[in-house]
Amino acid sequence: MDHLIVLIPLVLKLSIALTVFALGLRAKPHDLTLLIHKPGLLVRSLVSMSMVMPLVALILLATLDLKAPVAIAIATLSLSPIPPMLPRKELKSGVGASYVFSLLVTVAVLAVAQMPVGVDLISRLLGHPARVSPGAIAQIITVAVLAPLVAGMAVNVLSPGYAEKLAQPLSRIGTVLLVVCVLPVLVVLAPLALSLIGDGTILAISAFIVAGLTVGHLLGGPAPGNRIVLALSTASRHPGVALAVAVDNAPEKKLVIAAIVLYLVLNAILSAGYLAWARTRAKTGLPME
Repeated sequence: MDHLIVLIPLVLKLSIALTVFALGLRAKPHDLTLLIHKPGLLVRSLVSMSMVMPLVALILLATLDLKAPVAIAIATLSLSPIPPMLPRKELKSGVGASYVFSLLVTVAVLAVAQMPVGVDLISRLLGHPARVSPGAIAQIITVAVLAPLVAGMAVNVLSPGYAEKLAQPLSRIGTVLLVVCVLPVLVVLAPLALSLIGDGTILAISAFIVAGLTVGHLLGGPAPGNRIVLALSTASRHPGVALAVAVDNAPEKKLVIAAIVLYLVLNAILSAGYLAWARTRAKTGLPME
């Protein structure tokens, strides 16, 4: 079991790094500067992700009597950058692709300063001591997000054809590795995960995700693609970053892993429901209000 606790975060980080690299293979340098030229969208995005969601997490943790490891997991998720796991169909030379790339980098860079301050503030307010250094966050984000993204973009610039051939297979490998991470936890930690049912954990995580989808959708602006991207991004947080921070600060590491895996499962279900709703509205020509 101890080996599993060590191995799962490593495989999870590899999964995310591969997915980011595949994302970079499709990105262009000008994609990353989109938000600089759209200050209104930049402000709304940061309000949605960096201000509203930590506040939502704080309200949930102050309202519900959650176990300390679960509270720390939700707090770190609310402060983590977005993962590069948005649906592939939303990124194919169309809906919000440039926005995804620009938002991914912007939020990742800001997380280096935001996470240490946010973790310290929330932990003080809730009485759960937790600390994380900016250097540790910078290292995690550089290895898991910025470095693979830049590497993928470099391959795209040097050999666009080769990059196009690599992007889909590597993205699929990253997805498979993610499943490999989740399934053992679901099996081995099933009794522990079941113990979280009925104590408010599922309610808190579900409310956190629904709040993210709703706030992101409302602040995404008039463009349907931007609404979808910001909704998914606000609700979806980097599990590798959250896991690394939470595991170091939680009293029960197994519960932290179980809570974050439970978040991944619930997020996949609820985000799929949101996407189905958004696509139905788009096909029928109804406004996404």
